[in-house]
Amino acid sequence: MPLPIPPGLEAQRRLGPQWATWLDALPRLGEELVDDWALTLDGRPLHGFCSLVLPVRTAGGLPAMLKIGLQDDESEHEHLALQRWGGHGAVKLLSADPHRGAMLLERLHREDLTDLWDIEACEIVAGLYRRIHVPALPQLRTVTSYVERWTDAMQQMPRNAPIPRRLVEQATALARDFVADDASTGTMTHGDLHYENVLAADREPWLVIDPKPMSGDPHYEPAPLLWNRWDELEGDIRGGVRRRFHAIIDAAGLDEDRARDWVVVRMVLNAHWSVEDAQREDRGLDADEQAWITRCIAIAKAVQE
Repeated sequence: MPLPIPPGLEAQRRLGPQWATWLDALPRLGEELVDDWALTLDGRPLHGFCSLVLPVRTAGGLPAMLKIGLQDDESEHEHLALQRWGGHGAVKLLSADPHRGAMLLERLHREDLTDLWDIEACEIVAGLYRRIHVPALPQLRTVTSYVERWTDAMQQMPRNAPIPRRLVEQATALARDFVADDASTGTMTHGDLHYENVLAADREPWLVIDPKPMSGDPHYEPAPLLWNRWDELEGDIRGGVRRRFHAIIDAAGLDEDRARDWVVVRMVLNAHWSVEDAQREDRGLDADEQAWITRCIAIAKAVQE
């Protein structure tokens, strides 16, 4: 019997034909993988933004998670990153079928870092940086190849966009400097390491999940810890962002100026993508997009004040 797809994942059909095709094939693909790997379902299906995650047990009774993801540039080499880390600071990869976008992973707990004090959580992630920032695998795309393309697109943003022009010009100059700098590549980076991408485990207190690996720069990593858990910063956004930022760089031993510059680049690019989405659909910005752009600008300013 084909596996059921959680409603939250099924709703992603709205994102386009690639998603619809993948979702149509997903129930049967999941069933095939369960059979091929001699797995037994062991709980209700879960999902991420672009993946189905099934609690299973192996033929030997080992609890595990079967993850089946939409195949794209970001996730193409996830299995290689997990294989390279070998369970040191990250979830352990038990088996992989990259052609079908599938991985069998050790089962972790549901608890993530969102319930911890944010500064403590930032320090935990900073400690994990030291373990996962190993020499990059040759198969990985470089962060600079992405940034160069993104920056070229950002230059097409209309001058009346709700992003201060000085920030756009600053981010463009910084991005171009990073692209030309050999230190911007060579380290395997996670790419999206935030509070929900670190889970509690039995064999270690906390382990990293869901990498979007690139050959990059460790200083590229902190930004997601600044823009997530935003509601907690109400009343002191500037101070809250700065406290998180300094907790990360101090615990990880990062260079403050370089980490700050990467935050500025990433936040302005994030704001630009919202403008770009509205342009592509020939519409105005909605309330959520306007709020997101305001958040991005506030972070870019806070780390520089």
